[in-house]
Amino acid sequence: MDINICHSYLPHTDPEASLRFYRDLLGFEVRKDVGYEAMRWLTIGPPAQPGISVVLYPPNADPNITEAEGNVVLEMMAKGTFGSIMLSSPDIDAAFEKIQAGIDAAGGEIMSEPTDQDWGMRDCSFRDPAGNTVRLQQIK
Repeated sequence: MDINICHSYLPHTDPEASLRFYRDLLGFEVRKDVGYEAMRWLTIGPPAQPGISVVLYPPNADPNITEAEGNVVLEMMAKGTFGSIMLSSPDIDAAFEKIQAGIDAAGGEIMSEPTDQDWGMRDCSFRDPAGNTVRLQQIK
């Protein structure tokens, strides 16, 4: 069996803020930018991994959720408890310095600085403009 990751989904509340964060700050490329009515879906990904993408989607686009459920999703996003993504870098300290220098302009927030974790990984975390948790771990 040959199964690969193609797309992963994270909600966003502001497409322009998402572009400043993922494209301008993290260096992801925009692969698709699709609009429908007042909504936009942004497909982004790291240039070195053309087969893996993240789709940033408007959380209110799903016609199968009620307004009350949509409000719960928005509340969870605001608290950083709805969506998350794990990224990696061979030099987490250099990546963190760049992210820290531009995160205010990109609309994000630092959660934790690079730390050697008890389970053996070195990682840090931050939030994107929609409140999604972004963890960055060191790989060698």
